[in-house]
Amino acid sequence: MAVGFTEMVVESVRVHMLSSQHVVILKEAERDRYLPIWIGPWEANAIAMKLQGVSPERPLTHDLFAQTLERLGVVVKRVVVSDLADETFRARLVLELDGQVKEIDARPSDAIALAIRASVPIYATDAVLERAGVVPEIDEDEKLSVFREFVNSLDHDVSPPPEDGEPV
Repeated sequence: MAVGFTEMVVESVRVHMLSSQHVVILKEAERDRYLPIWIGPWEANAIAMKLQGVSPERPLTHDLFAQTLERLGVVVKRVVVSDLADETFRARLVLELDGQVKEIDARPSDAIALAIRASVPIYATDAVLERAGVVPEIDEDEKLSVFREFVNSLDHDVSPPPEDGEPV
């Protein structure tokens, strides 16, 4: 049975407000299906910093690894979120050296951090997306409800304009 792959992009890195846990959200490149992956705070920071164009004074672990691979002549071809077992995602680094392609097991957070540093595509297997992919079901009324909630949350204090000389 052939394994299908879908290209993903990093949509965002977020913090769950109630639990303070970090999540990287991958989005299918061609449609609105998302793959949320819970990650550690250090990995979240490494991904977010690179996405925001922030360069640390000294290389972070992922920067060091990317630079080391480059200097050794190893080309990062792509990363794949390859499996989901017991609520744990698995990933593979696809590397090439001297014409030989090798796959290395990796945590998805590390693989994603390396992929954005090496500017290579991120894929997810169709099996992973079938199990953990999320397609938002938003109709037009729900889209407007977000705006309504925002407007309703605004302070409704409509005071008369200040008279001349009164502070605003």
